[in-house]
Amino acid sequence: MSWAARFRVRQHLKDSLWFYPILGAVAGPLLALLTRQADQSITVPRFWHYEPSTIGSALTTIVGATVGLTGFVITVTVLGIQMATGTFSGRYMRLWVQDGLLKATLAALAVTLTFSYSLLRQLGTKPVPQIGVTAAGVLILLSLALFLIFFGRFILRLRPAAVARRVSQVARKIVITATEAAENLAAPGQNLAAPGQTAMAGPVQIVRSERAGSIQAVHVRGLIAWAIKHDHVLVLRAAVGDPLTAGQPLIAVYGEDVLPARAGRQLQGMIALGLERSADQDVGFAIRVMVDIAIRALSPAINDPTTAVQVLDQLANVLQLLGSTPLHTPLTVPDREGTPRLLMPMPSWEDYLTLAITEIREYGATAIQVTRRLKAMLEELKKSVRPEYRSAVEAQLALLDAAVATGFAGSADNDQARVPDRQGLGGPAERDVLV
Repeated sequence: MSWAARFRVRQHLKDSLWFYPILGAVAGPLLALLTRQADQSITVPRFWHYEPSTIGSALTTIVGATVGLTGFVITVTVLGIQMATGTFSGRYMRLWVQDGLLKATLAALAVTLTFSYSLLRQLGTKPVPQIGVTAAGVLILLSLALFLIFFGRFILRLRPAAVARRVSQVARKIVITATEAAENLAAPGQNLAAPGQTAMAGPVQIVRSERAGSIQAVHVRGLIAWAIKHDHVLVLRAAVGDPLTAGQPLIAVYGEDVLPARAGRQLQGMIALGLERSADQDVGFAIRVMVDIAIRALSPAINDPTTAVQVLDQLANVLQLLGSTPLHTPLTVPDREGTPRLLMPMPSWEDYLTLAITEIREYGATAIQVTRRLKAMLEELKKSVRPEYRSAVEAQLALLDAAVATGFAGSADNDQARVPDRQGLGGPAERDVLV
């Protein structure tokens, strides 16, 4: 199985709500067999004994309670998905259904249901399942505890600030992981960098996409290992997050040696395609989700600029991290001798900044909270990002000033809309306090 196929399987399992409950449903009868063996080999104290009629009533009650609780969890999940997609962004739904606590709760309920039902089938036999009924009580209590924790987190995570923070955490994790991976890929004494124009003959092969889809992830280590093994240079023609059509050029292979017959299939197996973008390696997708939440809040139907300001708080964290990270465009990975082996198109700092700011500035040009928070964020970025990134921040500041001049033309709040404010509106005008 290729790396791309394994990646798709992992994605499918992460997105599914059925896999872990099925594992739990299978584990229930197996656990019942273990407790059956325990009841046959262990003599429990007399105070631990249950009457057969009591055991039957208890297990029947547990089975009914588990079914009802499972239905309630599913109802809460569906409600959460409806609210997340209707209030925030449909693209946020993938992060919602990947919640580990939700899957753990469903799996615990499935274990409890099948375990208790298996014990019911043992009634009337010798010995009476004394240990088993105790284990069933522990399982239903564990399921109830997981449900209460899940329900509490469900309520808290539907707050706009919590949603934006979660997406921001995903984005920051991708940046940190990608930065560490890039540093590990660099050969000793070599640096990852954007190369100048290198004179190379035409590609010996163009690997084309076999099907349509969006690039969800790239197996960078595998591509580098393949290039070194066959003494070729690989140039990706599309970036992570790009949509592809069937037959579109995907990888250009440069070199002199003859390629193996299965080269195209091997290289395609290191590029994972899916129906939509994924947040596994795509920082831009996470930023896209946050921007979607902000501009939906700024729509006339909702008119909630405070939510947009809260999203900007989290966008500032992501942009701050990106602004302190060297972004190579394109990313060039050399081997130990310094020969480039892989060239990948990557978004630049300006690309990320434009994605994060443009639409919020456009739709929030008449919302004084948004313009003031944007101004504060951009001025802070201008001071803190790498020197080569500051010109892009200055350009965004100029665009913001122009948008405010148009949006507040003739308004008494024209001057106020240009004042930077981390809170959007109501923050202290002076923050430099002498002690």
